[in-house]
Amino acid sequence: QVHLVESGGGLVQPGGSLRLSCTAPESIFGRATIAWYRQSPGNQREWVALIGTSGLTNVAAALRGRFTISRDEAKNTVNLQMNNLGPEDTAAYYCNTADESLPWGQGTQVTVSS
Repeated sequence: QVHLVESGGGLVQPGGSLRLSCTAPESIFGRATIAWYRQSPGNQREWVALIGTSGLTNVAAALRGRFTISRDEAKNTVNLQMNNLGPEDTAAYYCNTADESLPWGQGTQVTVSS
């Protein structure tokens, strides 16, 4: 079954940056609005950002100014650039279509700690 593949997570110090990538098959990348989500222990999964096929973006209000979403047409990836990370950003990060219609992947873990 089709699903998206997340990568790029890791351990980063507070104030640092990470760039996550979501790789999608062309059948999805070319037609769907793709979104990033995150889930920290004990909390529900929350929406982070989305980007449409036209490049139109939206980022959760609390994350604007630190998180940026973009598309790489050559690689069929949706990237999430995260800057000035803090411990509150520690979570498993997932991507899916904006309507969450695909099976969830394994996600990529982001840990912000000194």
